[in-house]
Amino acid sequence: MDLSSPEQDPEMKEEYSSVYVGREEDIKKSERMTAVVHDREVVIFYHKGEYHAMDIRCYHSGGPLHLGEIEDFDGRPCVVCPWHKFKITLATGEGLYQSINPKDPSAKPKWCSKGIKQRIHTVTVDNGKIYVTLSNEPVKYDSDFYATGNFKVIKTPS
Repeated sequence: MDLSSPEQDPEMKEEYSSVYVGREEDIKKSERMTAVVHDREVVIFYHKGEYHAMDIRCYHSGGPLHLGEIEDFDGRPCVVCPWHKFKITLATGEGLYQSINPKDPSAKPKWCSKGIKQRIHTVTVDNGKIYVTLSNEPVKYDSDFYATGNFKVIKTPS
């Protein structure tokens, strides 16, 4: 299937269109916000002048990432899941962990990647308005499991 074809499924195209989620001045004050984008819950972070968006639930056990602290690990800004302290890079969605070589008594722990675990979405700013576009990568990420209706955290009016 040619994804650039104009005959693409219209529902699929709408699912990946940008959605207005808030004003730039608001997220700069709070440094984070939550939103529902095409029925998928996301958290948007503003950290050191950059915007990052990802699935709201942690890939590991569904923890609420919008309540996590932002910390730098090995020079990479990460959100720390408040439930089990899993570290997820804001830029790529990689899970980070510390490792040592048990055969080396003088070994120092070093930061390693588990690979991309959390789905990352695109944030754009236009004239002071923040928009999020969902990732349309065909790869399954661990966080996709918690992006279903059973794990919703944002209450929407019925």
